[in-house]
Amino acid sequence: MTEEVKNSPIADFDWDAYEKGETTGGKSREELTKTYDESLNTVKDKDVIEGTIIALNKREAVVNIGYKSDGIIPVSEFRYNPEIKVGDVVEVFIENQEDKKGQLILSHRKARASRSWERVNQALESDEIIKGYIKCRTKGGMIVDVFGIEAFLPGSQIDVKPIRDYDIFVGKTMEFKVVKINQEFKNVVVSHKALIEAELEQQKREIISKLEKGQVLEGTVKNITTYGVFIDLGGVDGLIHITDLSWGRVNHPEEVVSLDQKLNVVILDFDNEKKRIALGLKQLQPHPWDALNPDLKVGDKVKGKVVVMADYGAFIEIAPGVEGLIHVSEMSWSQHLRSAQDFMKAGDEIEAVVLTLDREDRKMSLGIKQLKEDPWENIEAKYPVGSKHTAKVRNFTNFGVFVELEEGVDGLIHISDLSWTKKIKHPTEFTQIGADIDVQVLEIDKDNRRLSLGHKQLEENPWDVFETIFTVGSIHEGTIIEMLDKGAVIALPYGVEGFATPKHLVKEDASQAKVDEKLNFKVIEFNKDSKRIILSHSRIFEDEAKAERAEAKKAAPKRAPRKEAEPVAATSVEKTTLGDIEALAALKEQLSKK
Repeated sequence: MTEEVKNSPIADFDWDAYEKGETTGGKSREELTKTYDESLNTVKDKDVIEGTIIALNKREAVVNIGYKSDGIIPVSEFRYNPEIKVGDVVEVFIENQEDKKGQLILSHRKARASRSWERVNQALESDEIIKGYIKCRTKGGMIVDVFGIEAFLPGSQIDVKPIRDYDIFVGKTMEFKVVKINQEFKNVVVSHKALIEAELEQQKREIISKLEKGQVLEGTVKNITTYGVFIDLGGVDGLIHITDLSWGRVNHPEEVVSLDQKLNVVILDFDNEKKRIALGLKQLQPHPWDALNPDLKVGDKVKGKVVVMADYGAFIEIAPGVEGLIHVSEMSWSQHLRSAQDFMKAGDEIEAVVLTLDREDRKMSLGIKQLKEDPWENIEAKYPVGSKHTAKVRNFTNFGVFVELEEGVDGLIHISDLSWTKKIKHPTEFTQIGADIDVQVLEIDKDNRRLSLGHKQLEENPWDVFETIFTVGSIHEGTIIEMLDKGAVIALPYGVEGFATPKHLVKEDASQAKVDEKLNFKVIEFNKDSKRIILSHSRIFEDEAKAERAEAKKAAPKRAPRKEAEPVAATSVEKTTLGDIEALAALKEQLSKK
């Protein structure tokens, strides 16, 4: 019943009838019922009308729509608006004017839904700010109840900063803007971020207009990446690059800062147009080089940690932000090229010696080999000329073998000092890398830190003996082991080799000698200094032919020799060589066979 009906007096009320117990006032019951019904709102099922909340508890809301009875609506239908209270006017959908119990059945949810699509389209067109209730999480965002429609709120549209915990928003009522509607599939996308971006944009312009290089501001760590840290300066973001976090080396920014941490930063640079702000953290601390011990000098020993490894050396941090380089050449007295990883690895704690120190350029070089004695300081005493040692083969060249007697002490065996007898074209024919070899010190070059060594000198020179065996004119059996353009190499007894030119390889039948053929050769030249023996196969039968001719000439009748010719004949006999005698003996044997 309306207020007017309840409060207006009845002018023709029959008080006498009331005293007698007749309360109808002279009117029939039908008349009174009709009057009562006319005083109520006329409603129909499926209508959407407005009603007033007259009572509210945790479970239900009682709504008066001016009908003969009030309706009850579950409070859950008002979850989208937690500020609902008694006296608020709400839209309701009349499901049934009177159920079996005579109860008026209302629905606020259906009332919203009946007009929701129209209202959500209107909100998009007018850029209206609307309220929505976040129902639950979903893949990539949240589901929001807007006018009874389930709208999608992408995770990127919840706030201007990255959201790490979506669950804290479930059950909250927030303001949104409708940003997209798919009319065909009835999909609605809303954004909360859009509400604050415009305001933030204005704040950014105001903040950037007041920025100055060198200015120190307080900020909050908003995001951490592998290349740096984003700082929220109160509406505008700045970036601290990883190189500006600390004077020392930083592998990942998480080593220095953590999310939501508040810290002071200094403005290094900024761009008004692109709104980029470069920040620094380490610049608020004095440079470690400025705090370096002023008494530190070249030659001092320092301790540090290996922070970076490279093939050419290692960087050692002796204090946070103060590093020195140990070049690989300063890791060992050895002159062999090696990698720095052979001596140390990242994380090792080592001791080193300061080699150079430049405080202005903030550079320092260190060495670790200086902690050991230089083996070349007393080289003459340890490896005197003539001394014998065992070395390890390290490298080959065309002209010799490089060997190492100990770390830092290298020597060269020239290819000519490997063997007395073998003609070695390349050292690989004689030894191999990593093998041990006995050597004798021949010469010391201290300035260039190199020793001249020999291997053959450990044995007696066989050429002193060969000189008595391979005399000129002597004949020896040999095997042709190699044919060259200029002649052939012949293997002789005792492991010695000789050489014969093509004209000395012609056999008696005029054919040419071949590889692996075994023949007799006559020595026609012997040179001990150059270790050279020149041979000839042809000279054997050529000399025999000469001897035969000489013999035949002797057998022919001769005129009486003159006396003065006798000394000449004697001289001729004296010059007869061992080869001649052997040739004559061979000729005699040949004649006897015939």
